Amino acid sequence: MSDQVVTRFAPSPTGFLHIGGARTALFNWLYARGRGGKFLLRIEDTDRERSTPEATAAILQGMAWLGLDHDGEVISQFESAQRHAEVAHQLLAEGKAYKCYSTQDEIAAFREQARTDGKSTLFRSPWREADTATHPDLPFVIRIKAPLEGTTVIRDQVQGDVSIRNDQLDDMVLLRSDGTPVYMLAVVVDDHDMGVTHVIRGDDHLNNAARQMMIYEAMGWDVPVWAHIPLIHGPDGKKLSKRHGALGAQEYQAMGYPAAGMRNYLARLGWSHGDDEFFTDDQAKEWFDLAGIGKSPARFDLKKLENLCGQHIAVSDDAALRQEIEEYLAAADLPALTNTQSGDLERAMYCLKDRARTFPELLEKAHFALASRPIDPDEKAAKALNSVSDGILSELTPHVQNASWTRSELEEALNSFADAKGLKFGKLAGPLRAALAGRAVTPSVFDMMLVLGRDESLARLSDAAV
Repeated sequence: MSDQVVTRFAPSPTGFLHIGGARTALFNWLYARGRGGKFLLRIEDTDRERSTPEATAAILQGMAWLGLDHDGEVISQFESAQRHAEVAHQLLAEGKAYKCYSTQDEIAAFREQARTDGKSTLFRSPWREADTATHPDLPFVIRIKAPLEGTTVIRDQVQGDVSIRNDQLDDMVLLRSDGTPVYMLAVVVDDHDMGVTHVIRGDDHLNNAARQMMIYEAMGWDVPVWAHIPLIHGPDGKKLSKRHGALGAQEYQAMGYPAAGMRNYLARLGWSHGDDEFFTDDQAKEWFDLAGIGKSPARFDLKKLENLCGQHIAVSDDAALRQEIEEYLAAADLPALTNTQSGDLERAMYCLKDRARTFPELLEKAHFALASRPIDPDEKAAKALNSVSDGILSELTPHVQNASWTRSELEEALNSFADAKGLKFGKLAGPLRAALAGRAVTPSVFDMMLVLGRDESLARLSDAAV
């Protein structure tokens, strides 16, 4: 086996990138990237009826949003079908596989009789040791010769050693009667040919490992390191499904969650590094290992996701954050920002990032910077604007007009005005928020005035005082 770590993500293109699949991809990506290895992407499109180009595109878009870059070209499993068949024929030629002429009706009758007799329904083909001279000129499948005695041990890095008695393994079909390879053969051949050293996947594939090991051993190939990770459950402890909410990675992009927060949350969903909850990509790559993956299913918790997303928004680079927000608007099919709005948003970012857990929350805080005159106050803000507040704003405008437009000067001017009027600053802040933003909940009045600038701030105050 190569010294270089090679992992892979191998989704079936039958739908969107499921959040569970996204976590599997992330684990493989982190493990490879943290060790200077390769992370490969294979689309398992052998099921031609269910595989669609649209689903493949959705998977690629979901991975692009999550920032899970892969090495080399995307590999199509279907395109390697001839290579898969060659391996089956090689095993046949070496006597490690055989032609089976048993029909589906015969197999069904065998199993029915076994159930009636209270015996194992594991099908044992009468053709396993049949003389080739007795082979009829009929359709056949190629089956691998499973070991009849002993035990197969799956040495799993998450589940520990899992033993399966070989008399519980059937002679698995490798090639169907139409000559097409089965999925189980294709997976093994592709993983071997791609040089995959570590197979990190859901524990619903654990039983497959014993059957796939038959092919590895029959071909004399190195068996990869297995790591079967528990599935993700909903808050109620049941397998994650539509009833728990969004399932596709891109749905979370369209809901306004930042990719860094989603990566952080998914990494913590079933894996831990001490008590660390919040961490960067570089830390995750350095820390991630198979020993930190738990054996029990993780529970998806939207509040924890939002909390981590808020922390990532708070520490993000302003320009990068603005860019990601623009991508969110496109993903959510919302109007794009104008060039002016984009620039204003980035300038305002310093007073928007704190405590915003999602992009919709951040954009709501940014309303003052994105809106244009005349400002239309919402219902709560409108209540702060009345004849008394109009008079106050009219008097305030010339008071701040000559102030140097710095935070300290604005604070001094507004506070001294409030004192002169015998007002607490809170009584002044409400009308100011309504005038500047048209909202009752906003960033600080001083931050809004600094972002908007002297002319725009004074114009909005004058509009509201009319």
